[in-house]
Amino acid sequence: MREICQSELLELLDERLKNAPIRLAIEGGSASGKTTLAQLLEMRYDATVLHMDDFFLQPHQRTDARLREPGGNVDRERFLEEVLLPLSTAKPIEYRRFDCKAKTIEPPICLFPKRLTVIEGAYSMHPELSHFYDLSVFLDIESERPRARILKRNPQTADRFFSEWIPLENRYFELTHAKERCDFIIK
Repeated sequence: MREICQSELLELLDERLKNAPIRLAIEGGSASGKTTLAQLLEMRYDATVLHMDDFFLQPHQRTDARLREPGGNVDRERFLEEVLLPLSTAKPIEYRRFDCKAKTIEPPICLFPKRLTVIEGAYSMHPELSHFYDLSVFLDIESERPRARILKRNPQTADRFFSEWIPLENRYFELTHAKERCDFIIK
């Protein structure tokens, strides 16, 4: 684990993409800039981008036992089956997004992996998933900036972020050592 800046990550990707495709995980807490970085990489490299938010548990999966597991509020089994296993063999990815508003699974989306495939989102470095990536980066941000971002972009659900979702993320980070297991940290 080494601290780098965003421009160093871009230089590293420029160099490594000359030789082989890359699967990159962008891990970090709510509102740390994961989606923004993924969008930048998508534009710069014409990357395939997938979001862990598309794999939150369906209501019937949200048991107390499951939510007590570190990272238990994402359907990592479905993510593994629908995304990481096909991706690891360079096959097309056919996955189904979970619509958080409708609380339903949408029809399948088919994606073809490109030279750079980015998986962005908290829980992407879960111990059951992390060995599928070629590189990983943790976005580390002081606690007040995400709070302000959440209040601005999600005012209706901000209380749930602060009382439920962020504590679940923090517990996951602590118990799985996700930050320490990433290759790089961007502050």
